Amino acid sequence: MIKQAHAISEEIIEWRRDFHAHPELGFDVHRTAGIVADELEKMGYRVKRGVGKTGVVAEIGEGGKMVAIRADMDALPILEQNDTEYASQNPGKMHACGHDSHTAMALGAAMILAKEKLPGRVRFLFQPSEETADEEGKSGAQRMAADGAMDNVDFVIAQHVDPNHPVGTIAINAGPSSGGVDSWFATIKGKGGHGAYPHTTVDPFYLLGHVILALNAIISRRIDPFEPSVVSIGSINGGFTENVIPESIKLTGTLRYTSLPVHKQLLAEIKAAFDIVRSLGGDYELKIETGGPPMINNEMVSDAIEKVGQDLLGNDKVLKLHKTLGAEDFSSFLELAPGAMFTLGTMIEGREVYQLHHPKFDLDERALPVGTAVLAETAMRFLKS
Repeated sequence: MIKQAHAISEEIIEWRRDFHAHPELGFDVHRTAGIVADELEKMGYRVKRGVGKTGVVAEIGEGGKMVAIRADMDALPILEQNDTEYASQNPGKMHACGHDSHTAMALGAAMILAKEKLPGRVRFLFQPSEETADEEGKSGAQRMAADGAMDNVDFVIAQHVDPNHPVGTIAINAGPSSGGVDSWFATIKGKGGHGAYPHTTVDPFYLLGHVILALNAIISRRIDPFEPSVVSIGSINGGFTENVIPESIKLTGTLRYTSLPVHKQLLAEIKAAFDIVRSLGGDYELKIETGGPPMINNEMVSDAIEKVGQDLLGNDKVLKLHKTLGAEDFSSFLELAPGAMFTLGTMIEGREVYQLHHPKFDLDERALPVGTAVLAETAMRFLKS
């Protein structure tokens, strides 16, 4: 597989650079999805377009087990600061999270597997909108799953680039590897008035101070310290001039978790924090927008990816995955079939490491055939096992 992947590395790099130069956001990935679908049809895949609004599902093989390989296609609203021949041609949009390479490597794996005698079926899930959600709070994975993209899938795998590890390495582990996520939106209501007469008002800033303390105490004083979780405030907006106490203040935030009992407790604790407002003479409105669940790698699938990595790259090239509470909507696919995501080392040697979502993020393209080979080999082993 490594030899086959290196043999098509020029095509993979060409795809990646084209996608990088023409980034698209959210569900508006029409150009990218069109190219992906056209290439897959040329390879002989049975292709469905417009799945989950703008996703692409492609399948090859007959009967037997089915393995799905997922790649996300969307970019970020970031102004790129790299000076390369393939830099973004769409100002304010950039593939700063490596989705261009995920898509290119999945196409590479599709090209390899199209030439294999498959003892089963492989389905590719090219997904829009991993970075954001639609007006109903649904991400691309959730929309594709609702459209049946995971029907009859036995196993599902994916990868994500990692600028912190060198080319030729992957990282994988079983269990929780990223957090579930909800967003919350609140309005604290008081009674406005003149800043010189605060005693005639119910100052929403005073109420806010108590809420901030209560929210920040949830993790340190209410949640088991061995349970990873986060409650963060993202924005506070209120008031319009220096001598007027406003009627209300709006604030928003996020919560993260890795277990369902903790998720339930976080929701109750956030409500309790805002309930303080009513005991002080104010009122509030609170809305929770449910996001994706935590990403929990299946043990069997993780072990299989680890073995593939050891066989293709060497035992010392397979690392333990660094867990985070960052959200990854691949978790919505993992609710429907056992699966796992590994990370792929893409560090550029001799250059400062720019993290994901940085306007100078880039990757060492020598990693692309490595990720391609691991995807293809893992899929083949599941079909043969």
